[in-house]
Amino acid sequence: MEWIERLNKAVNYIEENITEELDYAQAARTACCSTYHFQRMFAFMAGVPLSEYIRRRRMTLAAADLQNKGAKVLDIALKYGYASPTAFNRAFQSIHGITPSSAKKEGAVLKSFPPISFQITIKGVEEMNYRIEAKESFRIIGISEPLHKDIEENFSVVPGLWQKAAADGTIGALAKMMNGRPMGLLGVSACHDEDEWRYYLAVSSDMELTGSLEEYHVPAATWAIFTGSGTNRSIQELEQRIVTEWLPGSGYEYADAPDIEVYLNADPDNAQYEVWIPVRQKD
Repeated sequence: MEWIERLNKAVNYIEENITEELDYAQAARTACCSTYHFQRMFAFMAGVPLSEYIRRRRMTLAAADLQNKGAKVLDIALKYGYASPTAFNRAFQSIHGITPSSAKKEGAVLKSFPPISFQITIKGVEEMNYRIEAKESFRIIGISEPLHKDIEENFSVVPGLWQKAAADGTIGALAKMMNGRPMGLLGVSACHDEDEWRYYLAVSSDMELTGSLEEYHVPAATWAIFTGSGTNRSIQELEQRIVTEWLPGSGYEYADAPDIEVYLNADPDNAQYEVWIPVRQKD
């Protein structure tokens, strides 16, 4: 399928430039989506973050290079983008469990991670409830934090923002200001702008800003809206299923708009939620 072919072309770009400073945006353009959505798709489908996949591939090739007679550790480190021998040593040991110098010895046990290739597999035993809706732009108010361009680094940013908002009463204050749709606490990943990525904890509202609250206007878009219930882990599982099971055969692809999580109740152990994925029909 064309969608999978584009992902594989993006992987080929990475492989062909593995010794260079890789441009995630270029890989994403090859896959015809935003940098943020490319990283999310890759992580869900490969089962490993993009940055970790690149690290594994570089250390696999570095290990092979080190076993060539006469290869110098410093030269190999520089080849794979490590200006510091210490940083290279740390990265190498994290993958292989031994130092680069030990890898040069005969009989050294090393790990190999071959290039990844995406394929369509038949899944979908469990049903997925969704609807497609076109929405006009709407205003949200809340708090936000900047997101890193390497989404692996954001695994602590988002939970930290929610914990802080729960502790200082921001979530309760926002709930009282909610007067628009979608009705619920919103987690909005505004990463369609390549220049600035931000995560908003917010509500849909037309009320005036107070204190440290800020506003953001979610752009008009078409959304695939999936419903679910359970814990925070279950919402992550749903997001993975959307990318790996629904999206490839849906006739849609990612559009340039935020991802949105809508929390419809306040019970963390039995949350009712929606996942909004911006989509456009394939050409």
